[in-house]
Amino acid sequence: ARQEDLPWVPKLRYGIMREYLPTRGTMALDMMRRTATVQANLDYESEEDAMRKIRVALRISPIVSAMFANGPFLEGARADVLSMRAKTWLHMDPDRSGLLPFAWKEGATYNDYVEWLLDIPMFMIKRGGRVLHNTGQTFRAFMEDGFEGERATVSDWESHMGTAFPEVRLKKTIEVRGVDGQPTNITCALPALWKGLLYSADALDETEDLTRDFDFETVQAARPRMAKSALDARLYDRPVAHWADRILDIAYRGLAALNHLNTNGYHEGVHLDRLRQLVATGRTPAQALLEEVEAGTNLRDAILEHAKL
Repeated sequence: ARQEDLPWVPKLRYGIMREYLPTRGTMALDMMRRTATVQANLDYESEEDAMRKIRVALRISPIVSAMFANGPFLEGARADVLSMRAKTWLHMDPDRSGLLPFAWKEGATYNDYVEWLLDIPMFMIKRGGRVLHNTGQTFRAFMEDGFEGERATVSDWESHMGTAFPEVRLKKTIEVRGVDGQPTNITCALPALWKGLLYSADALDETEDLTRDFDFETVQAARPRMAKSALDARLYDRPVAHWADRILDIAYRGLAALNHLNTNGYHEGVHLDRLRQLVATGRTPAQALLEEVEAGTNLRDAILEHAKL
């Protein structure tokens, strides 16, 4: 759909965001109105555990996004990428999005995350029924200087935390946020994948070892290629499909080790079956959809069937 054909979600901050964010990224309005996602929230045991899981998740988040690429169309025509959402987030406010380079270092702490949040510009302050537009002032400056006679409160801080949109976000849970909306037959693969990787101690160790030599600059530079070509893109001189296959194998074994069974006696690795089939053939949900359209299926019918709506 075109931008002008889509309504706005009636949320208080959205009016402010739609004025401010386009000044910080050329695809901000696309992010707000033309993207959808499947996310997972994961628990952690301690500060050390949280920051380790965030570090590992950040390293592989673009690979996971490539596995789940599912946005090959724009306004009814073939887009120049396999994931419009992944492309869109590359043109968003860099102050509050991305792969958090500070969190890649060994020994990163809650304090490092807080320091990052403090330097993100704010959107607004809510006082009773009033909304004060406060775009541009960092929360650190708000704490030090106030704004129009108002001083920072814990409630302001909690609200501000929700205006940060990194690929992996720390709140009361770890939020993994980098994947396109999915067909119903693959939606559960996303939380299953992350559970297998991060909840099994052996799987977490193995994923950390697999990605130990990954660095922020190299992975960041590969993100546009992954948005465009998904599993056919290259990362560290290998196709992304190689890394996706390794990650899926680790996740599957992690779920098998956790051994949480359904009523039929199967562990949660069953949720990865469709994704494993796609990755084994170097394909993504986007490419499965394109195959339907190229075979002559009407685009609207193909999308509805693809989504199982």
